[in-house]
Amino acid sequence: MPAVLVVLAACAELQSIGDPYQSVDAIVGEAVTAARAPIPEQKAALQRAQQSYAAAPSAPSRLRLAVLLATLPGPLRDEARATELLRPLADSSSPGIGRFAAFFGAQVAERQRLARELERMARDAERAARGSCWSTTTRTCCSSLRCG
Repeated sequence: MPAVLVVLAACAELQSIGDPYQSVDAIVGEAVTAARAPIPEQKAALQRAQQSYAAAPSAPSRLRLAVLLATLPGPLRDEARATELLRPLADSSSPGIGRFAAFFGAQVAERQRLARELERMARDAERAARGSCWSTTTRTCCSSLRCG
């Protein structure tokens, strides 16, 4: 009988730890639902995630907040904070949360890089429209005109 109790206690402990893939799946599901929701519901989801992380800064609550911050649109999005939250979790050799955080962090970084590149290209186009042909991308002048 005592052996059965030990086995049951061990099983209960394993269930309380949870499946790391289920945690990631639930977080992604919540982010998809929130992204499709009206703005008030998006704000509420973000507020719940922030409160959850403040109350218990666990890996799942950290990932949940980071994913929402990087996924939600417009004024709710904060990719810099999302990156800060993902960085300590990111471990491509750790299944579940660690691997997903590494993957998602790379996606956020790439999106930030593309946004910077688009801004740079827009500045170059604006300068060209004004008559200056200095390129911040190639760092060259396209003519003998005085660039500035």
